[in-house]
Amino acid sequence: MSEWTTAGLWLAVIASGIYHGVNPGMGWPLAVSAGLLDRRTGALFRALGLLATGHFAAMIGILLPFGAMLTLIVWERQIRIAAGLIVIAAGIYLLINRRHPRVLARIPPAQLALWSFAAATAHGAGLMLVPIYLGLCQAGEPDAGHQAAATLMTGNLITAGTVSVVHTVAMIASGGILAIAVYRWLGPKFISQSWFNLDIAWAVSLILVGGIGIASVGFAR
Repeated sequence: MSEWTTAGLWLAVIASGIYHGVNPGMGWPLAVSAGLLDRRTGALFRALGLLATGHFAAMIGILLPFGAMLTLIVWERQIRIAAGLIVIAAGIYLLINRRHPRVLARIPPAQLALWSFAAATAHGAGLMLVPIYLGLCQAGEPDAGHQAAATLMTGNLITAGTVSVVHTVAMIASGGILAIAVYRWLGPKFISQSWFNLDIAWAVSLILVGGIGIASVGFAR
């Protein structure tokens, strides 16, 4: 891959993290609520930490299996196409089914990490990263298959961890900025008066990312 391509993929990881963080559906209003209830900033930051933990677990839980599958280099193209189709299918499903998963309402407010994990998983947040991650991990020419599978596995899993960390940091930073601004200056009324729903944009972005992932398979040949 060229340096420009690699840089573009990492920028996509960061941009998707910011996109997820700004979306109220990923939980930053819950951090504001925690701070207001305890009347201290520390509670807000603790809530953000729990949200970040759950989001990271959701990301790495999706990326690790694909990283393991890429050790089967002979099936790399098919795996990347299948991943793109899965992401597109998730986007179409979210466009058709606009209801939020009921399971989220059953998770106690105190279990923010679990809630964040469930919310990210239910909304397909990790799936959005899959085509980007596979682009960063692409094995390259067929003769690369002669490398030891363990070496390739290690590289892919390290990349999966790095992508998850970078994405989660961008996500919690953008969401945290909004949470702190609402907690300190804007007040809770800001949430009700300016709530923005990104569900449709989210579903469409999944379809676009999946399509780009499939198209990149053809360009990589």
